[in-house]
Amino acid sequence: MVAVTFGIHGLSPAVAQMNPPPTTSPTLDAARISERFEYVARKVSPAVVAVEAVKPAPARSGSSKSRSVDESGSGVLIRIARHPGIYVLTNNHVIQQAPPDQITISLYDNRILKPTKVWADPESDVAVLLLNGPDLPTAALGDSDKVRVGQWVLAIGSPFGLNQTVTHGIISARERGQVSLGSTIRIKDFLQTDAAINPGSSGGPLLNMEGEVIGINTAIASHSGSNSGVAFSIPINLVKRVLDQLLERGSVARGYLGLQVAASFEPADAAALGLNRAQGALVETVYADTPAAAAGLRARDVVLEVDGVPVRNENHFINLISGLQAGRRIRLHVWRERRLLTLEAVVGDWNTAQARFQRDKDK
Repeated sequence: MVAVTFGIHGLSPAVAQMNPPPTTSPTLDAARISERFEYVARKVSPAVVAVEAVKPAPARSGSSKSRSVDESGSGVLIRIARHPGIYVLTNNHVIQQAPPDQITISLYDNRILKPTKVWADPESDVAVLLLNGPDLPTAALGDSDKVRVGQWVLAIGSPFGLNQTVTHGIISARERGQVSLGSTIRIKDFLQTDAAINPGSSGGPLLNMEGEVIGINTAIASHSGSNSGVAFSIPINLVKRVLDQLLERGSVARGYLGLQVAASFEPADAAALGLNRAQGALVETVYADTPAAAAGLRARDVVLEVDGVPVRNENHFINLISGLQAGRRIRLHVWRERRLLTLEAVVGDWNTAQARFQRDKDK
């Protein structure tokens, strides 16, 4: 691999005079950055917990006995407006299928608590646990919509069982959706960071330099299973929306149309359909007796807009529809056979549709 560098010293004097180095570039004060890191770590570490869950092992054919499975992760203590008590915010995959009495919360001062109630949303990988205990330090929730690429962040968690581990990095990207995760995780709109995230870090907070939680660390992209500098965090604004519904109604209501979109939409696919850019969601299948079928959508359609919002890709389309209320009438701009069409659809309820599909499957 060859490293290529560019600098003013390699330019001719004439070009250098035409393009002088900037005179007002900001300077980085390493001592102040260090102090800020220390401040955030001191402020938030007491609110970060280790989460241990004992789950029943998957049933094995031909074997009547199966051992339980231990899952380790992290979490952060928070308060939630309109809901008294202290809650642990973590990932669903950390505590999934574990009964509350098999979940252990280890606090900053080594005290151990058990949750009294658990709510979870497998589709976004968010879980929240209620603690009935003494007053505890909590972390403040920030605004992930204000996060910008390049901003410093800290992550705190329990990688490899090493509680209260603090790592740092930057926001590498926003709105990452093309990430292969567990089969139940459907809502993907991640912040990407190069802060070191490892097994056991799941559920821990991603923090801005004010010490506010801007994300919940969830996954890494790695061939080895350990940190490779590419990690993903659920934006805290998405988490807030999920929490509101979990605590108000016990589950999350989501919209649905009843179609399958392609997992990728490449430039070659777009060109073959007469489009000049690979933007939108390519429809693969439209299921019978669904809102999509009633709206007249067909396989090979490309959905370009939902109620005036340009569709970036298939994951963005899923998130847009999921965020709509059942019964809402929407307008879709669709590319079909090299022509732009406008279709109207009435959004269905995802949970109702899934229950119907399960009944049909069991028949």
